[in-house]
Amino acid sequence: MANRDPESSGGTKNRGGSSSFPPTYYSSGYDVESTETQWTSWLVPMIVVANVAMFFVIMYVNDCPKNNFGSRGDCVAKFLGRLSFQPLKENPLFGPSSSALEKLGALEWNKVVHGHQGWRLVTCVWLHAGAIHLLANMLSLVFIGIRLEQQFGFVRVGAIYLLSGFGGSILSSLFIQHSISVGASGALFGLLGAMLSELLTNWTIYANKAAALFTLLFIIMINLAVGILPHVDNFAHIGGFLSGFLLGFVLLVRPQFGWLEQQHLPADAHTKSKHTIYQYVFFLVALILLVVGFTVGLVMLFHGENGNNHCSWCHYLSCVPTSRWNCNN
Repeated sequence: MANRDPESSGGTKNRGGSSSFPPTYYSSGYDVESTETQWTSWLVPMIVVANVAMFFVIMYVNDCPKNNFGSRGDCVAKFLGRLSFQPLKENPLFGPSSSALEKLGALEWNKVVHGHQGWRLVTCVWLHAGAIHLLANMLSLVFIGIRLEQQFGFVRVGAIYLLSGFGGSILSSLFIQHSISVGASGALFGLLGAMLSELLTNWTIYANKAAALFTLLFIIMINLAVGILPHVDNFAHIGGFLSGFLLGFVLLVRPQFGWLEQQHLPADAHTKSKHTIYQYVFFLVALILLVVGFTVGLVMLFHGENGNNHCSWCHYLSCVPTSRWNCNN
């Protein structure tokens, strides 16, 4: 989570991976779990493979032995040839240079707004600042994503992952305009946010509700707190989390089976199960907020707005200065 290139102009924002894994209440928290069909998880493993493959492409393009002039030390792991890492003084995460990340699609406000390269809002999610960054994010994705995909299928989980990453990129661009940003953490925080809204909207079918809620909230707070360290793009985390939280109300709604017992219907009458009024309210409000949020965010971004001009204290959400570090560097 350290600065990828502390001596360069702007530097790189690393979307640090989740520091804690999600609770295991999915395995035993549902009263009706035994009656549900489990999906086979294939999308999450494919996303992991794609991210790993992309990292090899980045390192191949980076070609440290050819492009490093030794001003900050020698390449690390030279036996890897052109896949060797940048000097640790430049990139302590065992990864490429900032220029290589920028070349392959890192998020950079100036290029998005003035260079009309909006595709960077998506490509940055598939790039990682180093092997450590990649490992942390992919381990988190496996622990979070596979169980979600087994419960809800690849279409809904894939949509949450991609849209949350996109939402994180939008918020990051609005508030961080002098450095580049990479990483899948916005998408991962979107999955965490979706887990929280799924718990709330499907509250009545859970066992151990309070324990599940407090455990998940604790994990979310710990991971967001990590984002206030310097050189970690917490705006991508927050934007991804908010996007996933709203998407969970829209895409992860389950039928509430309690009404079956009230109507004295057989337990296997799932085709007649209904949703509750509060689920419909959550769905409608979340959908409206999603559309408005993405629309306003994109309009502000492509008009060159700086989010800090509209929120004088928001910069503290991404970095809190202390005697040990200066957030302006």
